[in-house]
Amino acid sequence: MKFHHIGIATRNIDKTLDWVCSQFNVITISDKVYDNNQDACLQMIETIDVRIELVSGNVVEKFIEKNITYYHVCYEVENLEESIQTFDKSIIISKPAEAVLFNNRRVAFIMTPIGIVELLEEES
Repeated sequence: MKFHHIGIATRNIDKTLDWVCSQFNVITISDKVYDNNQDACLQMIETIDVRIELVSGNVVEKFIEKNITYYHVCYEVENLEESIQTFDKSIIISKPAEAVLFNNRRVAFIMTPIGIVELLEEES
């Protein structure tokens, strides 16, 4: 399991992107995409220190209403199903599904005692 990115909930991706670009040394910015499986608009920003995924839409609306912007942490894993099984005291909140932002690599979301963890299957 290897750290991949943090997910940030936002009402407005463009405004949040502007702020990130003003505060961090940005290397690349992906196109903004809509992922039907997650019912969310997504954009990935790679900085010299960390990747930041901006997430907006229904999937994060309850977080935003509570002024919570930290949404999840993502780890890249070799085998998605096996990795899901290693999380004790955790609940699968989104079963494995293809993710548009990651060229249809599969992801799963798990509620853990430390918050939401996204598992991203390594490229084959």
